[in-house]
Amino acid sequence: MKSSATELATRISRALVSASNRTIPARAWTASLEQALHRLGCRDLLTPQLVARVIDPFLIPHPSLALGFFDWASQQPGFAHDPLAYRSVLKCLSASRQSNAVEALLKRVRARGISLDASAYGHVIACFVRNKRTHDGFLVFSEIGSLAGDVGPDVCNLLLAALASDGYIDNARKVFDEMMQRGVRLSTLGLGVFLWKFCGNGEISEVLSALDEVRRRNAGINGSVIAVLVVHGLCQASRVSEALWVLDELRSRSCKPDFMAYRIVAEAFREMGDVVQKERVLKLKRKLGVAPRANDYREFLFTLISERLMKEASELGEVIVSGDFPLEDDILNALIGTISADDPQSAIAFFRFMIKNGKFPTLLTLSNLCRNLCKHNQTDVLMRVYQVLDSGGYFADAESYTVMISFLCKAGRVREAYGILQVMKKKGLGPDVVGYNSVLEACCREDLIRPAKRLWDEMFSSGYSGDLRTYTILIKKFSEIGQVEEARRLFYHMLEKGLEPDSLIYKSLIEGLCQEANFEVAFDIFDECIEQDPTLAKSVLSAFILYLCRKGDFVTASKLLQRFNCDLGNLESHVTFLKYLNDADEARLALEHMKWIRENSSLMMNRISSELVFLVSSASKSEPILNWLDRMQARELPRGQ
Repeated sequence: MKSSATELATRISRALVSASNRTIPARAWTASLEQALHRLGCRDLLTPQLVARVIDPFLIPHPSLALGFFDWASQQPGFAHDPLAYRSVLKCLSASRQSNAVEALLKRVRARGISLDASAYGHVIACFVRNKRTHDGFLVFSEIGSLAGDVGPDVCNLLLAALASDGYIDNARKVFDEMMQRGVRLSTLGLGVFLWKFCGNGEISEVLSALDEVRRRNAGINGSVIAVLVVHGLCQASRVSEALWVLDELRSRSCKPDFMAYRIVAEAFREMGDVVQKERVLKLKRKLGVAPRANDYREFLFTLISERLMKEASELGEVIVSGDFPLEDDILNALIGTISADDPQSAIAFFRFMIKNGKFPTLLTLSNLCRNLCKHNQTDVLMRVYQVLDSGGYFADAESYTVMISFLCKAGRVREAYGILQVMKKKGLGPDVVGYNSVLEACCREDLIRPAKRLWDEMFSSGYSGDLRTYTILIKKFSEIGQVEEARRLFYHMLEKGLEPDSLIYKSLIEGLCQEANFEVAFDIFDECIEQDPTLAKSVLSAFILYLCRKGDFVTASKLLQRFNCDLGNLESHVTFLKYLNDADEARLALEHMKWIRENSSLMMNRISSELVFLVSSASKSEPILNWLDRMQARELPRGQ
């Protein structure tokens, strides 16, 4: 029985994924997916257990399909979901961090009085926390009462750390107390971040009392990491004397402070100008301190990054590098690549530390760093990154150079990017067509048309004839600025090379030709599109009709539409045409066009009628549309009117 249920769940999930490959957008829940379910005949076999088995594990990577299937099942006569089905869809939505969908589903659970198990609530809490809705996660934790201890130690520790990080210290203390009461295991992440932030204004005796309680009940807490976080938290709060005092207390509790902990306190005294106390701490460091274990901090930093506690990861990383303590390459790359998204200045500090130690970032890290510097508009810093890496001999192949060219172009540093192309030539490293395209696109974006043309010529002289993207960039730009003849020449040039234009090329060129009222040539280009791919021509048709209507050439637009059968695939084009006719008070032409549609396809006529009814609510002038609909319903569409 279990085997047959698993087999049916597999069939259903495969049918849904297969059908969703053809939806627009892909993986969206549409009527076609419901039809696929009906064809399988699974409605009579539907049970809550089957729904849960389809979603988990088969639809976990496809949240829109999971939720769509869940909702479809709930609409079937006499069907009701059980807690297991709710847990499966909550797990799926949580994995994809769709907190709004999780919240909506949770409301349904409450409204129906359904009792979920602790793991289901764990998915909800984790989803809220990872979407920076920490307080919402705490509210769920608080309302589930005795189940709170069973949501799992990972979720509890994540919630504890996130609440402390976001400044909800009182709520974090409640979670900590609940974990202690119910015997939930504390991790270095949960305890460490909680004590770090609690040291901001909490009593040091309470910190030590909490630590004592945890040490009695929990194994696996990294004492040296905890010691660093506690003294760092105290020094951040200008409680430096207490930080010095607590070093002995921590050591007596098997949280042996390492060199890093002593350095934090010594540096705090130095910043206060207290040289005597600074020297005292350094003596204690030499006498009692131990060397920090790089792997311990590596693992802890990776945990902070994976849980998106980026502020804490950055601060702890800065503590480590400021003391010139070792960090492995992988964690440095992770810090640079992730922290640069919100704090590029700190990321650059880690980058400098890496370079100072004779190491280089991976290409992926460099890409992430450059992307984020562009996002924060720090183009000067981007240039310095290139210069530092270049002087160190980092760029040894075309791939690394091309990455740098791409981001310099995005930052608008076209001259510098072009300079790299020349360096690559001298080194015999290309450049390839990708590098040329990046600079070409940047030239066009900055309206540097002459340099763009020179670069095009240079490509050919260097043996690169350009690819589809090359032609797309140039044809689009030339069409926009009125150099349509140049764009048309490039169009036929690419055809001669055997390259097939895409919809963007066709639309750009046809728009440029329509702007110059060169409709005859525009039709020639469109004929090329039809011959190349009739399906592609349908997508280009709607744009062509729009361009003609904007120019007020409604007769040409009507003739163009009537070259095609009344295919529902062209519905949008017909509606666009009629909307423009309505706005232009072209009633006679509108009625003639509708008469032609009705004579050729009653189905198309019905669909257009529905679209026009909807259009009335948003049209600036609704009377003509209403008049057309009345006359159409009365079947009085005149012939020569």
